[in-house]
Amino acid sequence: MSTPPFVTIAIPCLDEARFIGPCLRSVLEQDYPPDRFEVLVADGGSTDGTVDAITRVAASDRRVTLLANPDRIQAAAMNVMIRRARGEIVVRMDVHCEYAPDYVRKSVEVLERTGADNVGGAQRARAMAGSPFQAALCAALASPLGVGGSHRSELHEGYVDTVFLGAFRRRVFEQVGLYDPNAVTNEDAELNQRIQAAGGKVYLSREVVVHYYPRASFRALAKQYFRYGLGRARTLVKHGRLGSIRPVLPTALVAGGLALLATARLQPLTPYLLGAFAAMTAIEAVRVGRRGGPRTVLTVWAIFPLLYLSHASGLVSGLVRYRRRPDWSEPQRLPPEVAGSAGPAPEQHPGGDVPQPGAERPLAQ
Repeated sequence: MSTPPFVTIAIPCLDEARFIGPCLRSVLEQDYPPDRFEVLVADGGSTDGTVDAITRVAASDRRVTLLANPDRIQAAAMNVMIRRARGEIVVRMDVHCEYAPDYVRKSVEVLERTGADNVGGAQRARAMAGSPFQAALCAALASPLGVGGSHRSELHEGYVDTVFLGAFRRRVFEQVGLYDPNAVTNEDAELNQRIQAAGGKVYLSREVVVHYYPRASFRALAKQYFRYGLGRARTLVKHGRLGSIRPVLPTALVAGGLALLATARLQPLTPYLLGAFAAMTAIEAVRVGRRGGPRTVLTVWAIFPLLYLSHASGLVSGLVRYRRRPDWSEPQRLPPEVAGSAGPAPEQHPGGDVPQPGAERPLAQ
């Protein structure tokens, strides 16, 4: 039997003292051969004990290495870790998640079986014990009316425009570049868009199982989806298009509702159409939230318009902001001469990156 490829597990974090310990334990207990993976954790300047927790784990397990991320945001953290990675495959993991014990192994198997350049699983939401809001939010996100419609992707198997987190072939970062270091959100989708523009493929598999813990309040949820809208607007302005039409649907829905309100005096349809929307979301809230009782149903009903309004506000704000002040440049690329080594950590080149050579292996081959 051939030797499994060496894997780098990359985990960005900031002020995650509550979650980092369980996360690292689940990562280190993956059923992938223990001598065939390393774990890099890039901390963005935590002040809550996160660094101490990582240091304790690293002291007892040499596979874990703590790195500094002075730029704080996740995209920059990923670049720090990718530059230090020894693996042929880089598996991104986030702290607020629960991973199946075979998460890494399945990611590698699907990569090898499909020939894709990035493989991931569905973004499955899971509520923490004792959080009724999270339970309602999980129900809302499992609905077709939830932004993204994640319930469909749990059963999907095939090529897609983007995936949650991801397991990347190292050559991706040589050829299409690293993460956009100024992308505060939507950094995964932006990178996947570049992969596909270069002829690569992104694959979603139901065999790759991960659950994440969503936001725990209306305020936190509104802030999160506003930022999602900002990030997608930035990607749209940067590339002139998005990977799919899905991210603009909430904005189109909100724009349609505002147009109805603005023209209410000129036509009689506004109350009927808005009433139909309220009835549709109420029926869906009952369908997905009835197991949690009336409180859950009402919370789900309130979540739907919050998702649309927050995302649409962020998208519109982002279109204005990034058309006025673009903040991106050509992506830096990983030097080929440090790629694919499972030996000692590579030396860092002055300036981080070197020009890309003329001869390249095409993506998805």
